[in-house]
Amino acid sequence: MNVQATELKTRLGKYLDAAIKEPIIIEKNGRNAAVIISFDQYNHLLELEDFYWGMKALEAEKELSLENGLSFLQQVIKEKGINIDINN
Repeated sequence: MNVQATELKTRLGKYLDAAIKEPIIIEKNGRNAAVIISFDQYNHLLELEDFYWGMKALEAEKELSLENGLSFLQQVIKEKGINIDINN
């Protein structure tokens, strides 16, 4: 459902009730400006986002094995000219 910003200001309660059933797209100056969604939809989006970033973290963890991590660290040490004396 689309609504003009001025209409929303006039009948906010109506559109808050409607947002429980479907997102309300708010138009301002002829362009889509914002969306009102229900609190349940908002929580669902947060859960999806958490799941997405959790999956990304698992993928990164798999790619960053200990061997790859040590190889990367050795490369950085060499490139930066860092001397590490592990005997002291």
